[in-house]
Amino acid sequence: MEFRKLFESTKYEHRRSNLGDFVAMHLYEDLVAIKKSERYVISVESMSRVLNVQNKRKGIEARRGDGTFGELIVGAVPQIDRGYKVARGPVATIEIGVEVKILAKAMIKQIDRVQSDLTHQVLNFKKRAGSQKPICVGVVGINYADVTTSYEGDRFYRTDGSKYKHPIQEAEQARTRLAAVRDSFDEFLILKFRAQNEPPYSFEWVNAEETQLEYSAALMRISNEYQNRF
Repeated sequence: MEFRKLFESTKYEHRRSNLGDFVAMHLYEDLVAIKKSERYVISVESMSRVLNVQNKRKGIEARRGDGTFGELIVGAVPQIDRGYKVARGPVATIEIGVEVKILAKAMIKQIDRVQSDLTHQVLNFKKRAGSQKPICVGVVGINYADVTTSYEGDRFYRTDGSKYKHPIQEAEQARTRLAAVRDSFDEFLILKFRAQNEPPYSFEWVNAEETQLEYSAALMRISNEYQNRF
């Protein structure tokens, strides 16, 4: 799972707008890798379905989209990036939509907005799908670290447990409150991790085995649903 690369051996900057896209695009790659849905694999290999992007530039750093996978617009030329199976390009329909949120710090302060964003994104997926019923996937990372630091330009803010709550003080409350939006999605995955976001920028899952099992199970269910629905 590529999620850990957002934090491991690198500074996590929460204002970077392409972080969720990075996680989403690798979920689509993982759906190819497990080969559970023949229809999905054929759609990817034939490039009749692609990862939706508006950015025309080539290269992995340019792979910014909106987390949706669907039918390539007739006449459009799909783009292939080295090392990736899923092509990218403009889509006419949406078959799968992935929305990613990351709660690394100040979770309760932003939980209402996150809930609203998740709910509205599902509605947006469905609106843009036309007559089809898209598979809606939510992925939320929640930090359980005992302390963490955030960065904004040259400034940094380290949690102190009082004014700036430590992630571990808010993580479970945030997870519980997210239950209100879970039913809006076909699949809703919570990734529990620990990242202090300080040198040497270490990362660990709260429970690595459980996380891998839950992620693998979600991939299988998404694949089965795609096989049945499309």
